[in-house]
Amino acid sequence: MKAFIKIFRFFPPETAHHLALLSLKILNKVKLLKLFLPTIKDFDNPKEYFNLKFRNTLGVAAGLDKNGDYVDELELLGFGFIELGTVTPKPQEGNQKPRVFRYLNQQAVVNRLGFNNKGVEHLVSKIKNKKYDAVIGVNIGANKESTNDQRIDDYAYCFEKVYKYCDYVTVNISSPNTPKLRKLHNPDELEKIFKRINEIKSTNQIDIPIFLKISPDESEETILKITNIYETLEINGLIVSNTSIEKDILEGCSHEGGISGRPLFKKSNQLLKRIHESDKDIFLIGVGGVFTKEDYRNKLKLGASLVQIYTGFILEGPAIIKNILLK
Repeated sequence: MKAFIKIFRFFPPETAHHLALLSLKILNKVKLLKLFLPTIKDFDNPKEYFNLKFRNTLGVAAGLDKNGDYVDELELLGFGFIELGTVTPKPQEGNQKPRVFRYLNQQAVVNRLGFNNKGVEHLVSKIKNKKYDAVIGVNIGANKESTNDQRIDDYAYCFEKVYKYCDYVTVNISSPNTPKLRKLHNPDELEKIFKRINEIKSTNQIDIPIFLKISPDESEETILKITNIYETLEINGLIVSNTSIEKDILEGCSHEGGISGRPLFKKSNQLLKRIHESDKDIFLIGVGGVFTKEDYRNKLKLGASLVQIYTGFILEGPAIIKNILLK
């Protein structure tokens, strides 16, 4: 697997991403993928939250498999849970390429993808008839051309489409690459989103957990407002955090977009710690800059019940799962 990772780095980042996932799919189809992997049972460390049985507490963050095209392969790698998306009501191309940039010497990636995805109908078609041992979440967003209350409609539409076929749903208001999306951190806007979602839950008599993915760049005042209305809005957990647009955390950053990877670790941890110390009852999923077992444990110590990886997986490959869960 290490040889593949080195070869993929000769390609542009977005091309390398697709080639890596396609390689996993091909290996799986010819029944060779398992030869490269430890037995999944070796990763077992089951936890139960919200009546969901997580086979371990390491998951893959949204963004890796936006469309549900590679769930079988990601599950075989041993993740305890897999978050798909971000998915929007209508398919969209995302922002102009190139839009992903590596900073390998700092273990970082900058992206300005802009919710490129095949649309919610495609994602549903990929997961609706399948059963997985891993917990499956779907991360939902708004289309770029949607404005004001149209964005509220987008979240409600996606939620209604996916809730039957996944184990939890994440509301993503924190991508920096869709204009003005982060303004949805405003409590009045959040109230609109979750009022609609909770109405759908009530009408259909469902109790699926709903998480909110937040930005690490928001003010303390904004974060405090969110934690204060957390229970009122019936939010089940916070995912901390999305990428950062603060260039100061990445030396020599010359690209616009969200910074992920090692430079995000400290900033996301500070937010994780702040929220946990303000209210220890808030269920937290930690994400941002996890590359090692120590990083993973650090998130848990700071209050996370579950941990997700993304950039670490992209740069290190599937071996990172074994290194975190087995060493």
